[in-house]
Amino acid sequence: MPSFDFHGVTVQFPFPPYECQKDYMKKVIECLQTKVNGVLESPTGTGKTLCLLCATLAWRDHTKDAISQQKIAERLDGKEMFPSIPHPSWGQANSDVSTPTSYSDVPKIIYASRTHSQLAQVVSELRNTSYKPKVCVLGSREQLCINPEVMRQENHHVKVHMCRGKVSTRSCVFYNNVEEKSTDRELVNTIMDVEDLVKFGNKHRSCPYYLSRSLKQQADVIFTPYNYLLDPKSRRAHQIELAGSVVIFDEAHNLEKTCEQSTSFELMPYDLASAISALTRLLAEQATEASLGESSVQGLKPNIENVAKIKEICLKLEAALDAFQVAADKGITKPGIFIYELLERASLNYDNKAAVFETLEQIIGSLAGQPGIFHNTSGLQKLSDMIQLVFPGNVPSSKLDRQKKLEDNTASFKVHIHQDTSFQKKQKSADLWASSSTKKTGNILSYWCFSPGFSMQDLVNQGVHCIILTSGTLSPLSSFTSEMRIKFPVSLENGHVIERDQIFVSVIERGPDEVPLSSAFDRRFVPENLSSLGNTVVNLSRIIPHGLLVFFPSFFLMEKTLEFWRDNGHASRIESVKPIFVEPKGKGTFTETIGGYYDAVNDSKSRGGIFAAVCRGKASEGLDFANTFGRGVIITGLPFPPKLDPRVLLKMQFLDEMNQKKIPGMKFLSGREWYREQAFRAVNQAIGRVIRHKDDYGAIFLCDQRFKSRDAQLQLPSWVRPSVRHYENFGNIVRDVCQFFRVAHKMRPMLEKSTAPELASECPASSRQSSSPRSCGSTSYLHTQKAKMLDSHTNTLKRRRPDEDTAVASIFKQYESQTAKSARKAGNLFDALDRVETRREANGALGEQTPSKLSTLSLQYDKRLEEMMNGGKRKINLVHEQKPSFSRVVSGDGKKAIAKNFLGEMKSSLSQVNFERIRLALQSYKKTDNVDILLSDTSLLTDDPHTYSLLRGLYHFVRPHHKKTFDEKCQEVTGAGCGYKPEHSESKTGMPHAADVDPSRISASSSSLKSSSAPKNKQGGLEDLGGSQAGTTPKGQVQAAFLADVKKALGPEGSARLCQAVHSYKATDNYDNMVAVAVALFTEKDKDFSLLCRFASIIRPHHKRQYKEMLRALLARLAETAVEQNHHNQSE
Repeated sequence: MPSFDFHGVTVQFPFPPYECQKDYMKKVIECLQTKVNGVLESPTGTGKTLCLLCATLAWRDHTKDAISQQKIAERLDGKEMFPSIPHPSWGQANSDVSTPTSYSDVPKIIYASRTHSQLAQVVSELRNTSYKPKVCVLGSREQLCINPEVMRQENHHVKVHMCRGKVSTRSCVFYNNVEEKSTDRELVNTIMDVEDLVKFGNKHRSCPYYLSRSLKQQADVIFTPYNYLLDPKSRRAHQIELAGSVVIFDEAHNLEKTCEQSTSFELMPYDLASAISALTRLLAEQATEASLGESSVQGLKPNIENVAKIKEICLKLEAALDAFQVAADKGITKPGIFIYELLERASLNYDNKAAVFETLEQIIGSLAGQPGIFHNTSGLQKLSDMIQLVFPGNVPSSKLDRQKKLEDNTASFKVHIHQDTSFQKKQKSADLWASSSTKKTGNILSYWCFSPGFSMQDLVNQGVHCIILTSGTLSPLSSFTSEMRIKFPVSLENGHVIERDQIFVSVIERGPDEVPLSSAFDRRFVPENLSSLGNTVVNLSRIIPHGLLVFFPSFFLMEKTLEFWRDNGHASRIESVKPIFVEPKGKGTFTETIGGYYDAVNDSKSRGGIFAAVCRGKASEGLDFANTFGRGVIITGLPFPPKLDPRVLLKMQFLDEMNQKKIPGMKFLSGREWYREQAFRAVNQAIGRVIRHKDDYGAIFLCDQRFKSRDAQLQLPSWVRPSVRHYENFGNIVRDVCQFFRVAHKMRPMLEKSTAPELASECPASSRQSSSPRSCGSTSYLHTQKAKMLDSHTNTLKRRRPDEDTAVASIFKQYESQTAKSARKAGNLFDALDRVETRREANGALGEQTPSKLSTLSLQYDKRLEEMMNGGKRKINLVHEQKPSFSRVVSGDGKKAIAKNFLGEMKSSLSQVNFERIRLALQSYKKTDNVDILLSDTSLLTDDPHTYSLLRGLYHFVRPHHKKTFDEKCQEVTGAGCGYKPEHSESKTGMPHAADVDPSRISASSSSLKSSSAPKNKQGGLEDLGGSQAGTTPKGQVQAAFLADVKKALGPEGSARLCQAVHSYKATDNYDNMVAVAVALFTEKDKDFSLLCRFASIIRPHHKRQYKEMLRALLARLAETAVEQNHHNQSE
């Protein structure tokens, strides 16, 4: 394994590191060597976790080597044992005065992350390194207990006290085996996560919870969730010693919120009522026992007098809270120190807090240990937790020092008393067995911490070696560190490992209909805004391949938006391109929902999927949407915290108060600055889903006009800011996005769809390690079915199966099924088309799902998978010139066979887009008898020498009086004619010609593309389509038909916009402005998209090539999204 030297420390890294990884490891080692705190930001995908583990463990080994060198030097009286052999791994540590002198003094590494699923990923990364430290993963009894009787309990506190009771009486067989198995070689020498520990416990019938605590004593690295460190109660419960340890917080963007929540509490009226009810029952039981002369075993039940005192405290506290007259929509806010005054009214203070706490623990243990009876102890546990939080440590005896201690304890807190308006819902979910006396209204006591620095200072006071905070989204670092209230001498804002061509970032200020996009409070539910956002998602879903993530500011806004889209047709249009999966609020159905999304992206018959999620939700935090699972991210607005939430308002007030105090050496954010940065941190976290490794690529769309400001863009991550683009017209966005993905496909081809990311938090390890395309072991059918049953607002967002029998496939099936008996049917392409269209109309009349209802144009494009993955600009396969051209005149069955063979050759050689264009060009020629239009519409065959044979093959479809002209044109363009002879211009009786079939039976499919080019129009004005010549010549008839289609599709307002744009184009020759309007209008609805191709007749000659390239790129992008469906149909 390669080795690298950073600040004298030799680091073994699995592969040669990138520069950003070297910078990161240098900063980590600098923090460790100098014993200073560091805040390090490195984007997701840069190998942050691996760098952190390797650098930290290398420094630890380096420190142990230095101790060994010192001890050897002491034994040899300063002489070298091997003077001729250097010891580079020891570096200069022996001269460091801070180097420990004993192996036991080498700092432990305490690695904390937000969830156990994230820790499981870290443990997996550690296994990929050359370092094999002794590790321990701390967890709760919820994750680690395997005692069936304990795990049957639904209440967590009951589990805890039942476990403690069994351990104290040694009645748990699993605990009794811990001492014997704690030294097992497999356990000690293997790097295990929580799931591995549970497997080991089940295998050896030994308690994983207490095994992890025994491993902690000898562990070099301790993995733990945040709250075990930040919550003093949990830290004491798990006996975590911080003195001299290196503390690492990974995914630290959540640290601020976790710090505040771990030191806050809310005491509900229900909590006090349930505590009083439990105490009353216990007193009644003890009174009954006393009257019968029974005596309880000493130590198992608390003294009856102490129980009565605890009940009296609860009653006084309940009365004190109910005495506050609080309006339903308002609350009473007091300084933090008021908590001591309030508790004093209940006879609870520093003098008796230890006795009260001890009695509460004894009562809870007694109630939890009673067999066969469930006692709700949650209220009593709340009181116990409150005492530990409000009364930390001891208080000085002098009055002055006592007052200062109380002020210091509460400087970062506020007391908020407000009315409980949700008590009915609380009772239904909390305790079905509670008596009616506990179901009451009242006031809620909230004791909220508003400074994460309170917890961080507590860690520093424990004597830690250093603290390292790291994440992919910490910017801006200055404001983040100011909230922590401790110094961070080392900082890093790292770059990304990707290149500029791997990311596309666009601010979408207006939708396709020119309506400004905004999630601001006064605009978020405006119908025009929601409609424009829906149109934006519809258009982007067509051109973004595979998986697309759409993030909303909140669950409420997501529900209302999806409801509007469902009622107004946007949802069905989106689902016709990609199925929608919606992030559920609860954890129960999340696995099924995300599994359904992964299945849709992996499904060879689909074009991907859309996952609608919420900023700060589960999908935006810990899930990995690498490769095809996240090719695009749409941010639909800024997720500001709810400003009417009392906790948010008080936080802003607290920061403003701290600013006014101007404490020396302390700098605080203003309330407004904090409020703004909360929104952008959530946005940055969601943005990070799109790029997950060095070869990944994707697009980011910021769909809110507020993102266009310079200040807003400065809040984005440093690796995103240089790539931000701002567009005036939506059409230009479509053009550039198509180009971006076309280049990305070419530069970084993906030979197959990715395997699904790991759902470490939901699936067992065995499932994650399998070769299944998803991380969970359940079948894709199960996931697909369960994913349909989402929240109520998504009931109509059902996934539809694309119709496997496409129009083109039907054409060739009918050709193959024709027999000699079908002499009455013309042996050409158009009869088959007639029958296909008739069949389609019949199916529609019967209520069957037709292709126009199921999919957009992207489903109808037939393109080979290999061609898409090659990502070439030319969107046709190469055809060699070995096949003869169809130049001779034939009759009867011979002509039918030639037509069939030619169509088969053309279909296999062209993409479905171009095949459709040729088919429609022949239909148009049949109607207009205009060979110039035919030559123009089939000009795509002149772009590449390998398709010249296909152009010459069209000679067979040309009417006799046009054959000479067609032959001359082929001679001019391709250098070879079609074998024209004068007799070819003479019409033969009894020979049905391809262009002579009655066109009345051919219906125009709303989902079919018209030709992408038309005769040149010198004036370029919209009026030329329907002027005085309209209807008088074949050309005029075509133009009149196009104008009528435009008016019908766009309506008066859209037609007026298009007309104005064309007039402006005619006057100014400004191609970009005109095309941007046309693209925005013609891509808004699926059925209107074909008009964009026909719009080529408006383009002036000197812009024709530019328009054609834009159109080809757009059509190719759409074709690529449908390739897997069509490839699957062909294989069948």
